[in-house]
Amino acid sequence: MPEPGGPRIVLKRGRDERVRAGHLWIYAGEIDRIDKTLEPGGVADVVDHRGRFVARGYHNPASTIAVRVLTRRRDEAADAALLRRRIAQAVAWRRQFYAAGESCRLVFSEGDGLPGLTVDRYGPCLVVQISTLGMDRFREAIVAALQDAVHPRGVFERSDVGVRTRERLEPRTGLLAGEVPDEIEIPLDGQRFLVRPKAGQKTGMYLDHRFNRKLVGSLASGRRVLDVFCNTGSFALYALAGGAVSSTGVDNSAECLDLARRNSELNGHAERATWVEANAFDALKAMEGRGERYDLIVLDPPAFTKSAQAVAAAVRGYKEINLRALRLAAPGALILTCSCSFHLAPEDFLQVVRDAAADVGRDVTLVSTTGQAPDHPVNLAVPETRYLKCALLSVRS
Repeated sequence: MPEPGGPRIVLKRGRDERVRAGHLWIYAGEIDRIDKTLEPGGVADVVDHRGRFVARGYHNPASTIAVRVLTRRRDEAADAALLRRRIAQAVAWRRQFYAAGESCRLVFSEGDGLPGLTVDRYGPCLVVQISTLGMDRFREAIVAALQDAVHPRGVFERSDVGVRTRERLEPRTGLLAGEVPDEIEIPLDGQRFLVRPKAGQKTGMYLDHRFNRKLVGSLASGRRVLDVFCNTGSFALYALAGGAVSSTGVDNSAECLDLARRNSELNGHAERATWVEANAFDALKAMEGRGERYDLIVLDPPAFTKSAQAVAAAVRGYKEINLRALRLAAPGALILTCSCSFHLAPEDFLQVVRDAAADVGRDVTLVSTTGQAPDHPVNLAVPETRYLKCALLSVRS
C-alpha cells in the first residue's frame, strides 16, 4: 500500500463517478495529474479533484486505459496478498458450477477483480495469460498463488495476445512451473477433447461456450448439423453426441481441423463427421450453390471488430454469414448465431439478424438468448466483461 505522501493520481473534476460505481478502468483523458515518482506499472492511490480517495490501482502511461483498479478500499493494499485472496475467491466461486479439478476458466480478468489476468485450467495444468504491464509485474506472485490454490502439475504462460503491444509489452510464452505437455486430453460432459495449451488458439480451447454446446447437443437428435467457424469441432461433437444424423464443420485452420478430426475419432463420431478447410464465407456460398440444406446451424465467428470504429464493417460481416446460413436452413431448422464482439451491443446484434431474415424472406422466431458460461463472470459494473451474445433461432418457413 502506498505510504502517505506516496504516488497519487488526481482525476479531473467529475471523473470519479464511474469508478466509484465499480468500474475498474480509468482512461488517460480522465486524469488531471500524476505524481512524477510513479513508475510505469506501479501502484498508486487515485483521488478526486478535491484529494478524496477513490481507488487504488496500477498505472501505465503508454495505455489509453491509464489505470486499472485493484481495490476501492482504502485499507486494502494492492499487493501480492490481494492477488492471492482474489485467486482463492475465484477458484471457490467456480465450485458452485464446476466439480473440483474440472477444466474451466479459473480467473477472468475484470470479472474476478484481477484486470489483465486470465487463467484457464485444462485437467491438471494451468495456462496463464497476462495482458497488462501492472499485472506483468506480479508474475511470480501469480504463479505462487495458483500453486497454493489448486496445486497444478504445471503452469504455462501464453501471454501472446495483441493487446500487450498497446501496453508496450513483448509477447511472452513459456513454462512458469512444473511440467505441461504439448497436448492434454480433458473430459467435458461425457466426451473427450484434445487441447494444445502451448500452440492452440487463445489458451488452447474456447471454454466460454460450454453451456451453449450443451444446449446444441440437447437439440441435435435426428438433425443434419452445420458448424461454421468450428475451430476444433466442439459444437459439432456435442451435436453428434446428442444424436445428430451428421455434422459438417467448416474452418480455415488446418491445425484446428486436425484436432477436430482426432476429437471425432476419440469419441466415436468420425463416420458421421465431415470437416471442410475453407474460408467460411466462400464455403457457405458454395453450399448454397449446391442446394445443401441443414436442420441445425451454428455460427460462431471470431470477433469481427475489436474497436468501436470498425463496427460498421463488422455488421456487414455478421449480416453476410447470417444471410447465407438462413438460405441453407431447411424449414423448421434451428440456428445458434453468436458474436463475441463487445462493441456490437446485444440489441444491435439482434437487429443484424432481423435484417438478414428480412432480406432472405424467412419467417424466423427468436427462441432464446444466451451468453458466456459462468466461469466467465460478468461484472455488472464493467459492461466490457459481457462480450458473448448468442441467439437461438427457429426458421419456421
